[in-house]
Amino acid sequence: MSRLITRDELRAAIDADAVTVVDALGGEYYARQHLPGAVPLVEADVSAHAAELLPDRDAAIVTYCSNPSCPNSGRVADRLAALGYTDVRKYAEGIEDWVGAGLPTESGVPTR
Repeated sequence: MSRLITRDELRAAIDADAVTVVDALGGEYYARQHLPGAVPLVEADVSAHAAELLPDRDAAIVTYCSNPSCPNSGRVADRLAALGYTDVRKYAEGIEDWVGAGLPTESGVPTR
């Protein structure tokens, strides 16, 4: 089970550039809207792309998806922990909560 992080804690960590945020929705959802600086990583791609996207296994990482009923963020967080990532938390309320609070988002796809 993933440790949780609140919206206020996550916002402070993003503002301090002290966390890597992982969007567990990916695809068109990510392109349409994601948290600031988030990288897309869906469960099916964790094994293949985690080392490339998240090279520091001791860095603070927060996963999120759409809302508390969406299982994606927990699944990605659990897979990362199984791969040896030591500081993984989940923003259970997801992007719906973030947007509902009037916080900024980004859009577009990452350039790799």
